[in-house]
This record gives sequence, structure tokens and C-alpha cells, in this order.
Amino acid sequence: MAVKEISGNLTVQGLKFGIVVSRFNDFLTRQLLDGAKDCLVRHGTAEKDITVVWVPGANELPLAIDKIAQTKAYGALVALGAVIQGATPHADLINAQVSRSLAKTAMDRGIPVINGVICAGNLEQAIERAGTQGRQQGLERSPGGHRDGESLPRRWSRTRGV
Repeated sequence: MAVKEISGNLTVQGLKFGIVVSRFNDFLTRQLLDGAKDCLVRHGTAEKDITVVWVPGANELPLAIDKIAQTKAYGALVALGAVIQGATPHADLINAQVSRSLAKTAMDRGIPVINGVICAGNLEQAIERAGTQGRQQGLERSPGGHRDGESLPRRWSRTRGV
């Protein structure tokens, strides 16, 4: 008996994307945003199909992502932020809660949510991960580059008439 296999498509043509970006550490998050938009366009998304929403900090990303998911207007959502560890465990608490909340929205709303929040131990790591030293993490945090945006086959996507 043949095994039935279901997999996503690596192109994102025809899908609409919502990207929510943290303003805190915007010298890093702007790099992530530029990389994510570039990746989406190179993989077939029209610029008009990308909506960018700015929020104050990483802690506000999950609420904005959830509200946007409720509109059912997007095929996938991307959260971009940069949290840098300081002398207290505050960053760990934010990172854990943001990650759990983004995953909850994906599960509850049935939409791919890509967690593109950099969790860095120091500024140097954050700069490296944001792509300001040659490697563009934003490319890996967007659908197509990270291969999560099409993790649900198109026939299950709300924007494809399922």
C-alpha cells in the first residue's frame, strides 16, 4: 500500500502575509523586516499582498498577531522582534511568553505564525542574527526562506477557498 504524503509548497505566490514588527531595538528589527519582505517577494508574493504592523515591543507581538489572525485575511503571519538578555531574567520571561502565545494563536486560529523574534544573549549576537553583519536572519524567518509559511498545504489555507 502506498504511503500518502502531504507537504507544503515552497512558493508563496498569491498568498497574503501580515508581518508584525517590534519597534523596540528597531535598528535590528528593521533589518529583519527588510529581509522578510525581500524573501517573500523573491518567492512570489506581490508587495501589495504584504501588510506591516508596528507594535511597541516584543511583548505586544502576540496580541497584534492574534487580532490580525482573527480577520482571516492572511495566509500566514510573521512576528519580528529582538530581545537581548540583560542582567535579570526579564528577557527569558518575555521570550518564553511570546513564543507560547504565538504558538497558541497558530493552533487556535489555524494559521501559520512564524516566530521571528531574535533571542540573543548580548548585543553582538543580536547584530549577527539580524543580518547587520552579512547573514540575514529575516530571510529565514519568513515563509519561503524558513519554509514555514507553506507548512499547511494550500488546500487547508483559508485564503485558498478551503
